[in-house]
Amino acid sequence: MKILVIGSGGREHALIWKLKQSPLVTDIFCAPGNAGIAQLSACISLKSSDPSAIIKFVKEKHIDLTVIGPEQPLVSGLTDVLEENGQKVFGPSKAAAQLEGSKVFSKNFMQRNKIPTARFRSFQRDEFDAAQAYLSEIQIPCVVKADGLAAGKGVLICHSYRDAVGALEEVMVKNSFGAAGDLTVVEEFLEGEEASVFALTDGENIAILASAQDHKRILDGDLGKNTGGMGAYAPAPVVSADLMFRIKRDIVVPTLEGMKREGVPYRGCLYVGLMITAQGPKVLEYNCRFGDPETQVVVPLIDGDLAEIFLSIAERRLQPSQVKIHPASAVCVVMVSQGYPDAYQTGKKIAGLDTLRANEGIIVFHASTKEEGGAIVSAGGRVLGVTAIGYRNELDRTIQSAYRAVEQISFDGAYYRSDIGKKALKRLSTHEL
Repeated sequence: MKILVIGSGGREHALIWKLKQSPLVTDIFCAPGNAGIAQLSACISLKSSDPSAIIKFVKEKHIDLTVIGPEQPLVSGLTDVLEENGQKVFGPSKAAAQLEGSKVFSKNFMQRNKIPTARFRSFQRDEFDAAQAYLSEIQIPCVVKADGLAAGKGVLICHSYRDAVGALEEVMVKNSFGAAGDLTVVEEFLEGEEASVFALTDGENIAILASAQDHKRILDGDLGKNTGGMGAYAPAPVVSADLMFRIKRDIVVPTLEGMKREGVPYRGCLYVGLMITAQGPKVLEYNCRFGDPETQVVVPLIDGDLAEIFLSIAERRLQPSQVKIHPASAVCVVMVSQGYPDAYQTGKKIAGLDTLRANEGIIVFHASTKEEGGAIVSAGGRVLGVTAIGYRNELDRTIQSAYRAVEQISFDGAYYRSDIGKKALKRLSTHEL
């Protein structure tokens, strides 16, 4: 079985690491990949924005399955183009990917299908006065969101009326997010603890993976600017077995049934970003693919043949029994370039990677690296995702293991948060009392 993976980050590295363990897989290609991925698969210089080149490659190499990692090619319709050319794909159609591609679509969809989420209203770009007037009708803090994809930067949490007006100006007047801000959502701020749940589905059958919790803010204590993710752990203690049952019953199943009923069956990985409120779980957002860095902790806990699972989804024959979850915990600490998420430098030589390859329970997933002069160097803001796997009932030891590994890696200006998993430990200690 030959597989092509589209993408270049830590998510794709984690997927390829797991896919390569399948006895079905003979060859894996990644477009474009990175220096870490290149140790596991052949990296090729194809752009996801060039579907004709991808189709040509897939046919020439007799690729059996294409796995699309990032959201942009999914929202742009790469799955549709591949399937129209008779190819098997893991990833939702362009129409189904609207759940992530348009926040207005997803909010209206949830409203139609009675899926719990924050109260909201949407506004067109020329409705600034109406949007500002709406701020007087709702409680502050609130959240202002650009409708389209904005590289994770289009969600603005506003703690005062002045902040909210400023956020509306950024999106609607200053055009800071380009076409993504043609529509704007203003919604209530939800109090609680965040969690992520991933569902694998062929449109009919569903397999739920381990819950996870991401850490979006750049600084310890969830302070500072939003990032693409500074670390994650799984499973998240905030999602108990009873709560997971409710999430599947009240959110995941109604979402997939609603999409099917509306003529847009969803196939692939559905990411549900949740706020666990006093009233129960509510949807913050949908993503149409695996999250990053959550993939780096969720995928290692899958007990099953990922290649066969993905192929069965592409062929509309998923059996939930194919997917089991290891009774383990996983923690990922992201190492970033100094200055991220603002301006940062690249090309910094990374030391210490070789010493970790043989360490049991440690996997270093590359987020943005390249090979230069025989060395591996940084090539972006988020550089590495250092992941540790340990016993489920020893999360504290898994966290310690991840940080011991981080301390063995260095590059000029490297930064990481020191409190990944702290919320989980606090919740577990409270439960023990």
